Amino acid sequence: MQSMFGTDGIRGKFNKEITYSLAYKVGYALGLNLKNNNPILIGRDTRVSGDILLQAITQGINASGGEFINLGICPTPAIPFLIKQVKLSSGLMISASHNPPEYNGIKIFDHNGQKISKNFENKIQKVIEESNLNISVHTKDISLKTNDQLMDEYLQGLMQTMGGENLSGMKIILDTCHGSATTCAKKIFQNLGANVRVINNSQDGLKINMKCGSTNLEPLKKALRETPADMGFSFDGDADRVIGVDSKGNILDGDHILFLWGRELMEQKILTNNLLISTQMANLGFEKAWKKIGGILYRTDVGDNFVYEAIKEKNAFLGGEQSGHILSKLNNFSGDGILTALQICKYCKKKNIPLNDWLKSSFKPFPQKLTNINLDFTINKLNPKTRNLIDQTIESFQAIYSDKCRIYIRPSGTEPLMRVLIEAESKNTVQSLSQEITNKLSLEIKKIFN
Repeated sequence: MQSMFGTDGIRGKFNKEITYSLAYKVGYALGLNLKNNNPILIGRDTRVSGDILLQAITQGINASGGEFINLGICPTPAIPFLIKQVKLSSGLMISASHNPPEYNGIKIFDHNGQKISKNFENKIQKVIEESNLNISVHTKDISLKTNDQLMDEYLQGLMQTMGGENLSGMKIILDTCHGSATTCAKKIFQNLGANVRVINNSQDGLKINMKCGSTNLEPLKKALRETPADMGFSFDGDADRVIGVDSKGNILDGDHILFLWGRELMEQKILTNNLLISTQMANLGFEKAWKKIGGILYRTDVGDNFVYEAIKEKNAFLGGEQSGHILSKLNNFSGDGILTALQICKYCKKKNIPLNDWLKSSFKPFPQKLTNINLDFTINKLNPKTRNLIDQTIESFQAIYSDKCRIYIRPSGTEPLMRVLIEAESKNTVQSLSQEITNKLSLEIKKIFN
């Protein structure tokens, strides 16, 4: 059975891979597979298609005999936090994270607030595939009134991670990228005493992630030049990622966040075995610097689910991805961009140090270049034979060039792209090898389909 689940739930273009009918069946299948009758919590980001998919999912849950609570537009991490807090049966987030507006997706969480297991994914998929329903319009009026009280509980939970520290005297700019962070980021930073300016703060599903947010830092850098501040933070569409920028425009990505936050935890002697968990995308400069101060960096495949599994297996305290998706014990290892940004601010305040100076004490990154090769297909939809040929091609390229650089090639789990990461000590080597490898790899992939 080929899984409809990717690296982070079900993802695709609305009305193509992600349809009303599919969303209905997901709600129905989830409702049938739950072990208790407690309500299912549902949230979404600002995408226009989110409201339609919400209606479909709730119709499906209703048809299964289940109940739900609608949290409305919210950060993804609010769902797992509140599942545990209120003891709900499970949760769904309707979001395509950092993807463009035409995409959407469904992330499913279990009763512990964790992403569902492969076994549970298979159960959901089995019900969907065996269902001959083809629902295209809603069949019953169901109240979708939002529960604002629960959002307040999520905000209180974030405040508690500050350990009583406030942000008074700090000037901070936030880019909420027209997404989930628009609901609460400004409010929580202000409540903690910060002087806050927010950009891209309208709840606009047609602009979500478009030339803004954690995948495009130019608006934040421009805002920091126009209105000087101590630092800025840029979130993605569902606010589970964050990238920081200091007062001089230097970038605080996930690798720097892990290094700086991890070093603080190491000094406090609460970092298990001085261990950090990251992925194959982590910068080699980060790994070398972390080892130099007595740390261990364990790399996983790309995807927060792989990071989480390694964290559990190795009893780690902190892990994450270069993209700004950080998992910590503070909130049961649910990636939360707002929480991560708050922790960076907290340490700057406690240490009485500007982010610019703190970032200077981090590692020096090796030159890296990430190139996307556009594909005419999504990898996880290929037949096993073709997929195997592509995997063999990737392996051969990695073997050929491994003595000249660190090369990591992987298909995107959510888009029709092949991502090629090249890393070496020389920037010129990175540039030339990146062009050479991506050109040759593109040709080899085309040959497979000819």
